[in-house]
Amino acid sequence: MAEAFIVAALRTPCGRRNGRLSGWHPADLAAQVIDALVARCGVDPAAVDDVILGCVGQVGEQAANVARNAVLASSLPESVPGTTVDRQCGSSQQALHFAAQAVMSGTMDCVIAGGVESMSRVPMGLPMELPRQAGYGHYVSPAIAARYPGAEFSQFTGAELLATQYGLAKPALDAWALQSHQRAAAATRDGAFAAEILPLAVRRADGCGEAEPLAADEGIRADASAQSIAGVRLLREGGTVTAANASQIADGASGVLVVNERGLRALGLAPLARIHTMTVIGHDPVVMLEAPIPATAAALARAGLALDDIDCFEVNEAFASVPLAWLQATGADPARLNVHGGAIALGHPLGASGTRLMATLVHALRRRRGRWGLQTMCEGGGLANVTIVERV
Repeated sequence: MAEAFIVAALRTPCGRRNGRLSGWHPADLAAQVIDALVARCGVDPAAVDDVILGCVGQVGEQAANVARNAVLASSLPESVPGTTVDRQCGSSQQALHFAAQAVMSGTMDCVIAGGVESMSRVPMGLPMELPRQAGYGHYVSPAIAARYPGAEFSQFTGAELLATQYGLAKPALDAWALQSHQRAAAATRDGAFAAEILPLAVRRADGCGEAEPLAADEGIRADASAQSIAGVRLLREGGTVTAANASQIADGASGVLVVNERGLRALGLAPLARIHTMTVIGHDPVVMLEAPIPATAAALARAGLALDDIDCFEVNEAFASVPLAWLQATGADPARLNVHGGAIALGHPLGASGTRLMATLVHALRRRRGRWGLQTMCEGGGLANVTIVERV
């Protein structure tokens, strides 16, 4: 079987909700990344066999196959198809897996995988709540309700359950959040994100712009302190989760260009990384956020690698309890985890986060001259994808 290589990995800055990217239509936002990937690699746009994008809020401006709409908004010819994937927060990581599987099978040679989410323009939960409010029902069927009687399928509930299960008190969660901002601020200051970020013109929802493009993640708080984070109110009385130790609602897009050996030769490209192992598992849908732990073990076993072989880990910071529970369960070196901060500081534009993490991982490996990288993230429904890449 052929192998799959990442030859380019880009992302927009993450914009705050109702911030500097909130005026971008999500199809146009994704099209910017698509065009930049093609331009950076110098490939003929017609050579792209498919565009696979992750998106969670597939309603309104993100409805009607946003991947195809992004193609139509881009410089790619109409002949290039597009399809949209929903594996909740792991949607664009799954898009990458589908792209890799396509080029490994030999049915395609060059695929763009990525994701987009404008959480300003399509608020979180809208695809579920809007139909329910209009009398069109809810996704929890009678059979699901019978199998999980009285269960609350909520990531916020899952975050609290995870913190309780692993004995994670609020001070530990807050300390992780502070570290995320500190690492992200240092990475920005040191230019660690320069190779992965595509600067974009500022477009606010009110139509206002700015002279300078947005070239850094808008949510990083370089002045964050233990006191300021600890002072944010709890989301639930008696709980541990606050807006400060959870991921930021954000707008953004990301993408990678994936090819096989035939694509490398035909397009004259040099790889950044080889996709070594891809895994996805289902786990407890109520705790929901614990799945990255068994998924990591399964992926390492499949890869024939040990935890200590991995030079950089990216575990999505949906909530601080996720990476902390993962560290506790795996025993991984915390110095190798989310080395440039995570979604608590950078933002979590749901469908875009999978390939956002991969872009950060690939470029961090190259910057640190590491060999192996592992990415995983918790996903709604108790799912988790894992991708292991090798720098080449």
